[in-house]
Amino acid sequence: MKHLYRHLAPLLLASFSLSAQAEGGAELPKVKLETSHGDIVIELNRDKAPETVANFISYVESGFYDGTIFHRVIPNFMIQGGGFTEEFEQKKTGAPIRNEANNGLANNRGSIAMARTGDPHSATAQFFINVTDNSFLNFRGEVASEWGYAAFGQVIEGMEVVDAIRAVATTMRGPHQDVPAENVVIQKAVMLP
Repeated sequence: MKHLYRHLAPLLLASFSLSAQAEGGAELPKVKLETSHGDIVIELNRDKAPETVANFISYVESGFYDGTIFHRVIPNFMIQGGGFTEEFEQKKTGAPIRNEANNGLANNRGSIAMARTGDPHSATAQFFINVTDNSFLNFRGEVASEWGYAAFGQVIEGMEVVDAIRAVATTMRGPHQDVPAENVVIQKAVMLP
């Protein structure tokens, strides 16, 4: 448990579910992350997390994620990306969004969720993919310490790529820990038809 909290505290400070079928049979949007380790396809649940999904799609469509890295990898927790260039420079983002963690989606293995600071409503572009079931990140109440992290989709292809990324060697880079020793690059993020 002590080991778990060592990793939880930095996530709370870092600016940083299962897939549900859309009601009425409407197709859920999908995004492909083309990474230096292979492709990851994520299905986004706009029914349960409309603002979060719209925010994520806007970053995808603008090309924001192209050339960014997975800058934080914790093998029994999550892989985090979407905020830093290959030169480890933090990208300028848009305004933060409202936390939709109270949507019923869980931070289970393969789910994608928004990273944020200690302010529950501070998520911008950074996201993480859960590599284990992380129920302690789920919504518990509408106070700062219980808001949790908003899951908004699920990996539907390429979980083996996520697992390959979670296994990379990590190091310190300046004040940042758990940084891949060799860049894991999101070469391109695209909407799928």
